[in-house]
Amino acid sequence: MLSIEDFITDEWYPGFSPSFGHSPYIVEPFRSFTAADKDRFWFLDFHWARGLTPLGMIWNEDGYSWGTQWAAEQMPLPTGRGMTQRIAGTHTYAAVIGVRNKREIAARDKRMRAYLPGFLDRFDLIWRQRCSEIEIGWQSLLSRDVSALSDDELAMMLVEARTYYRRLFEIHFEMMYPLLSNYLGFRGVCRELGFEMGTVAKFLQGYETKISETDRALWQLAADARSAGLEMSFATTSSGQLAAELERNEPGRGWLRKLTGFLDVYGYRTAGTADVALPSWVEDPTPVLSTIAEFLREERPHDFDGAHAAAVEEREAAIDEARGSLTRREQQVFDAGLISVQHANFPWWQDDHNYYIDLRASLPVRWVALELAERLGTDRYDDTMFLFWPELLGLAERQRSYYGMRKIVEARRQYFDHWHALRAEMPRMLGAVPEAIDDPLLIEIYGLDRGYMEAVRAEAAGVRVSTLHGLPAARGVARGRARVIREAGDLDQLNAGEILVCESTSASWTLVFSRIAGCVCDSGGTLSHAAIVGREYGVPTVTACGVATSTIRDGDEIQVDGASGTVTILQGVP
Repeated sequence: MLSIEDFITDEWYPGFSPSFGHSPYIVEPFRSFTAADKDRFWFLDFHWARGLTPLGMIWNEDGYSWGTQWAAEQMPLPTGRGMTQRIAGTHTYAAVIGVRNKREIAARDKRMRAYLPGFLDRFDLIWRQRCSEIEIGWQSLLSRDVSALSDDELAMMLVEARTYYRRLFEIHFEMMYPLLSNYLGFRGVCRELGFEMGTVAKFLQGYETKISETDRALWQLAADARSAGLEMSFATTSSGQLAAELERNEPGRGWLRKLTGFLDVYGYRTAGTADVALPSWVEDPTPVLSTIAEFLREERPHDFDGAHAAAVEEREAAIDEARGSLTRREQQVFDAGLISVQHANFPWWQDDHNYYIDLRASLPVRWVALELAERLGTDRYDDTMFLFWPELLGLAERQRSYYGMRKIVEARRQYFDHWHALRAEMPRMLGAVPEAIDDPLLIEIYGLDRGYMEAVRAEAAGVRVSTLHGLPAARGVARGRARVIREAGDLDQLNAGEILVCESTSASWTLVFSRIAGCVCDSGGTLSHAAIVGREYGVPTVTACGVATSTIRDGDEIQVDGASGTVTILQGVP
């Protein structure tokens, strides 16, 4: 069993130990583990199951560290100053930077209460302004042909791209923290009114997002392929050869033009959150083609309108039932809170922002890094993903040579692959693990509730169970074959009608919810991606099971009860 002692090191990857001031920070920098970290609670973050390459570490520096701390100090959060991270091999562990002094908490709370009403009243305007800022920067970077830039211009674009990357995550958490605080305030009101906490999220479901818009467009591409008589081509040709096959005839060429139009709008998204090592659909459309091939195997397309109408109907019924149980005075309190959280809707924003920020933030840095690899004549096209930022910048500014770095890049590839293979063995918690978590962010987003903690402890003690208990995220009952998926790149292994079992999901996983029978996650709270999408798509979903991916095996027959939050292994594979 790996412990925190196994990860204490000054070296992040072979051949790299960061210098003092390697990356700016607000409160506490991202770094490797030290002996002092034994006294803090650390949890394994589910977003980056692959691990991060050296260049990918800019996420921990700019997004997770700088972004959370910058926003937490700006509002401010009363009891937290953002989050800090440590690297274990190539995997990210995180911890909340707490505020302990009571007078400081009171002062921060007073400032937050003064800040929050204005933000909530102007939420629509603020988000539109931020989206405009994001789009202006995006179009500026997108419009440049990196291959036509001089070496000096390319180096300047690299710095500009990282500045843009960091700014996007300032915006991300600037929006997220007030929305989450408002939701938690309303949730507290609902608790006082006697409502089950599982019903609160239902009040906010049934609103279209840019991510659901993308999924509708994907299904339309599948319908266009069917109308053009291309089903056999998709069924008999590998995704890698499909474009060449479709070019052979006019219906195929016509469909490829529609694919290009789709990618121009929706294709700048990666298979994971903010990871510079991952290609976008524009660079590699294989995920799109394989998804459409799966859609074409379906007898009937997913009924988006029906699922949306059902989510709206469930929302309105839940609101009517809630109001019907209240006195007139209680109704006034409930209605005021409901208007606020529906106007500044956290679950809606949580999915919508992925289109603008999380799924494309890393791409401009990636474009420049790949162009540098081309100019340097690296052994593999993506060798620059295995350089740390100071190394890459030094190459771009011609302050260092790539000649002596080939061996270290190969060593780092092997290091990445080694830790990638160890992901299933990584401890879910490290350091001073508390009996229970009281931080609402860790509970509502990451799903680190009491049930999660108990499940992880039981597994560590050698206890094996056939029924898992988690968070009832999206109601309904599903029975089917389990498919354990650890990262987005393996989603093509998932067949229609199977039950997805994973650490958790992110926005790039949404498209499979129109094909799966159910979803089970190790992590994730009521405001996690899996919970939100499960409710919107009407897919029975249970999150925060803690040990689903280590207990359930591929091929197990399981039952998911999204109302009770139970997952039962009905029949295990031999």
